[in-house]
Amino acid sequence: MNKATGIGFDALFTNATMGIMVANERGIIVLTNPFLLKQFGYREEELLGQRIEKLIPQRFHQRHVRHVEHFNEHPKNRPMGMGMDLYAARKDGSEFPVEVSLGNYETDNGKYVIAFLSDISKRKEAELALQQLNEELEQKIEERTRTLTSTVKQLAALIAETEAKDAELNRINIFLNNIWDHAEAIIYVTDRDGTIKMFNPAAERQLGYRAEEVIGKEDPTRFLDDTEITLSDLLGAMSIVQPNERELFYTRRNGSRFPVSQTFTAMRNVQGEVEGYLGIAMDISKRKKAETDLRIALEKEKELGELKSRFVSMASHEFRTPLSTILSSAYLVSKYKEKEDHPKREKHVQRIISSVNMLTDILNDFLSVGKIEEGKIQMRCRPFDIVQHLQQIISELSGLLKKGQQVHYEHDDSCLVELDPSLMKHIIMNLLTNAIKFSPEDTTIELRSKLTKGSLILTVADKGIGIPEEDQQHLFERFFRGSNAANIQGTGLGLHIVSKYAELMGGTISCKSRLDAGTVFELGFTLKKAPGNNEDN
Repeated sequence: MNKATGIGFDALFTNATMGIMVANERGIIVLTNPFLLKQFGYREEELLGQRIEKLIPQRFHQRHVRHVEHFNEHPKNRPMGMGMDLYAARKDGSEFPVEVSLGNYETDNGKYVIAFLSDISKRKEAELALQQLNEELEQKIEERTRTLTSTVKQLAALIAETEAKDAELNRINIFLNNIWDHAEAIIYVTDRDGTIKMFNPAAERQLGYRAEEVIGKEDPTRFLDDTEITLSDLLGAMSIVQPNERELFYTRRNGSRFPVSQTFTAMRNVQGEVEGYLGIAMDISKRKKAETDLRIALEKEKELGELKSRFVSMASHEFRTPLSTILSSAYLVSKYKEKEDHPKREKHVQRIISSVNMLTDILNDFLSVGKIEEGKIQMRCRPFDIVQHLQQIISELSGLLKKGQQVHYEHDDSCLVELDPSLMKHIIMNLLTNAIKFSPEDTTIELRSKLTKGSLILTVADKGIGIPEEDQQHLFERFFRGSNAANIQGTGLGLHIVSKYAELMGGTISCKSRLDAGTVFELGFTLKKAPGNNEDN
């Protein structure tokens, strides 16, 4: 015990923010701290001399008696967090989950067990919702603040009183040494200038410093990750009356950092003069991770909900039209039975075939997205002539052109590239099909390919309806369709697939667009040197 600071361990016992109880080897309670009394709703005289089972739900009494007998036969300290989850019963009969850490020691009066009880109700409930977690955290902070505030004024008087009772002080020191050694919170005490005078084992373990390295040599800012917080900020120019609690990051000796909830309180003597400061910091890494995990889960749930809504909207729109066409045409075909009705039958058969092809394209898009997400798309790169490849694609799409529409193609430099021709065909066909679909009659769609040293640049430009600026950031998301394209056929999957195929080949895609002025898509690919290329051209 370091008396030079005027601080006794009994104050830590009395003001500890966890329940502490001492029982003899017969399981009779001989000492409790105020926090435990508050936890259970008893007065001290109601518990002293009672069996431990008074604080345990009736259904666990018999099992607990066996646990006590086993512990007495094989006493072993259990640090906080390593024990079993238990339930405790308050005076009013309500129950709450607790974590228990046990220690044992022996004096001239016999063997004793010291138990540290933590109410873990809030931790259990914290998993339900982030909002509930924050509310419980605020309540916990307020309760601890009120507790520390009420005890600071009593600290100096308690120290003076215990110094006059040496025998009692020695006994209490034994108890408090157990608290000091087993507490999971970082606890340190400073003098009025902020120099650390006491440094508990948990602080040594969690921060990586030995007590002798910091006592008398360092102040608490040694551990702070935020270099802008000064010692005077912590000490409050020696005028702190209320406990100063905040969330900070501590830095370990090895440079790693972790979040803590720190309470810093001035300790005053009976004259109201500051004698030193008490710092308590709890590692809140698990709570922060729980908050992050819950936030991510909520964001994913929201994203899935949006995707579901988009899918339902798309499916109801895109499947209804071809299915209605198939149904009506099939009905009419059944009515055209005469030989002279053959042209009409053929017309509706072609409508059915076209609608089936449309449904096939939609299902193929779904299958492609599924394969992409499962990682089943295999890239097969080989050298091929990009000019011939693009000209063939343009030829295949000629039947889709509206009246007066044309595709103008230009190419610069050499022709051979080494990419996946199948994926490239899907990309270009999708972009050209969109350009045709969203452009009016009598317009030209520009397709350009350019081979520069080590890269291929492809651009598709149209003079169509354009894309609203607020929609452009979502273009490559699944099931997304522009707000001005609601009446035009499409699944909202095409550009998503295009971006993923480009990504598979190590490429990038970007878009520039203005409403009623047109859209330009640009693709860029880094190339290996293909056979026959002359990079010196």
